Amino acid sequence: MGYIHLFVMPAEGGTPRQLSQGNFHHPFPMFGGSLEWSPDSKSIILSANRKEDWELDMMDSEIYEFAVADGKMSTLTKRKGPDNSPVVSPDGKLIAYTGFEDRYQGFQVTQLYVMNRDGSNSRPLTKDLDRTVGQLQWSRDGKGLFLSYSDQGNTKLAYVTLDGKVSKLADDMGDGRIAYGGGSYSIASNGNFVYTLTRPDHPSDLAVASVTAPKIKIITQVNEDIFGRKKLAEVEEIRYESSKDGRKIHGWIMKPPDFDPSKKYPLILEIHGGPFADYGSRFSVEKQLLAGAGYIVLFTNPRGSTSYGEEFGNLIHHAYPGDDFYDLNSGVDAVITKGYIDEEHLYVTGGSGGGVLTCWMIGRSQRFRAAASLYPVINWYSWVLTADMAPMGVKYWFPDYPWNIPDHYE
Repeated sequence: MGYIHLFVMPAEGGTPRQLSQGNFHHPFPMFGGSLEWSPDSKSIILSANRKEDWELDMMDSEIYEFAVADGKMSTLTKRKGPDNSPVVSPDGKLIAYTGFEDRYQGFQVTQLYVMNRDGSNSRPLTKDLDRTVGQLQWSRDGKGLFLSYSDQGNTKLAYVTLDGKVSKLADDMGDGRIAYGGGSYSIASNGNFVYTLTRPDHPSDLAVASVTAPKIKIITQVNEDIFGRKKLAEVEEIRYESSKDGRKIHGWIMKPPDFDPSKKYPLILEIHGGPFADYGSRFSVEKQLLAGAGYIVLFTNPRGSTSYGEEFGNLIHHAYPGDDFYDLNSGVDAVITKGYIDEEHLYVTGGSGGGVLTCWMIGRSQRFRAAASLYPVINWYSWVLTADMAPMGVKYWFPDYPWNIPDHYE
């Protein structure tokens, strides 16, 4: 196999020169993030997994610094767990990065850390947030960092000071295509920022505001000509209790254009993948198409979904698929009680982890008239023994190998 290595070359072109060595990826393609130049351009900082058994413990990455002059490598972090996405402060004295102390749970909140340039004095800045953070960017004065995180299905842009105070700057960040997260932002030198904004009834546009006065203003109208001729589905937020334990579950109901509550509509339950991901208050082309075809679409965040904290995400640790059935099935019940659902025409679908749960739903209930299970894992024996992420399956998703606990895999 080939390995990803670090090269440099003159800006005007020329022969590339390799800096990294060994049978390792630089950065690791699944978790590492991008390359980061030091402010003096003498070094490049990146995340990589250079352990001898990296194939069996993929997430155990560290932050490394490579000298551009001779490729000399310095290891800056040394702990069990992922250390990823390093960014260097404007003065070159600090490095911010993401990661967590690995406890081999299915879901673990990724925190923001800051350390000295030499790797000393590492400390978490977002330990009280209980949400996974990403998309780090230093402020121009080096007194804090910008970042994104999702909370209850909505992606936020925020600022955190070096003493750990987190201030939300904006809601509704997303890419405007699917009901997952995503989106991007940029910060100007004067404190203004721009980001991609999306809402259930609004595909992505650019929105601007200022760090000191974060009043959002949308400055583009990319789809205005289309929506002058088309009517979008209405989206209603819903919270209901799971029949398993009364836990509150969060979701959304998308209704066809020109919805009439006196009529009966077919219902599609759409289940997100991951399973460690979330749906949310974001535009979704697919769901709009389904609603436009006359369906009520229910999409929810059952136990195991992200953006509700580590405890909620780990309710499916070593128990997936499992009690998430009750969360999803109770959502169908909750929408039926509203009086406009044709109970003879209930459908269920989902992709990847959503495909797994689609099969789980129809294996435990006969209420669905049809199902579309897209690219699911059906044979867990095969997945955990042959897939490229197989070691993660044993370490994080299952308590042991299948020959020791066959019933658990079945």
